[in-house]
Amino acid sequence: MKADRLLKFFVPKENAFVDLFEENSRNLVNAARLLKEMMLDSSYEQFEIFQKEIKNIEHTADSVTNKIYEQLNKSLITAFDRDDIHLLTGHLDEVVDLINGVSRRIVLYKPKKLAPVFVDLTGLILEAAQDISSAIILLRSPEANKLKIIETCSRIKDWERKADELYFSGVSDLYSGETDTKELIKISKILETLEKCINEEEKVSNTIKTIIIKKFLTIFFSRILLST
Repeated sequence: MKADRLLKFFVPKENAFVDLFEENSRNLVNAARLLKEMMLDSSYEQFEIFQKEIKNIEHTADSVTNKIYEQLNKSLITAFDRDDIHLLTGHLDEVVDLINGVSRRIVLYKPKKLAPVFVDLTGLILEAAQDISSAIILLRSPEANKLKIIETCSRIKDWERKADELYFSGVSDLYSGETDTKELIKISKILETLEKCINEEEKVSNTIKTIIIKKFLTIFFSRILLST
């Protein structure tokens, strides 16, 4: 019992950051869901409505990001490595920014039609976003949930692999089927940004895995020290 009390001192239980991470993961899921719905629509008037809604979510996410940095600056001891908190914050924010970038490009470029692969890619982006949200919730009890978190992060990697295959397939179809140079450029730029979204989600996943590994090692070596 004495060792456990000492361990709690050396490994602080602090959910302030997890609260904010959860909030931004919800923003990510909402933005990803709107983007998928946008790809299923065919009305430019609706595209503008979707883009405004996604932009509003991005503004909300930026506000949460600033709160995390403020919390980090005033926290002497953090539950996770400070660099990892910084990385996780930045990657989460970047995914939402990229989702907004996709919606903005669609409104600005006004392509004649949306490539079918867009729907598939946004579906994977949404799947990864939902898994990110699940993994972050599990960070409230990282030691108890480490296997579930690693499993969830592995699933995100699978989504990223599938997205890579879809991206290259989409590029191949585009260059073999599109004869209008302007349309080709528009679609390829949107495709590139969609791929960046899922790549950035993988970076979120990798950061979460790093947090878990460091947390496990900290607890492991703390117990060894306390037992000697």
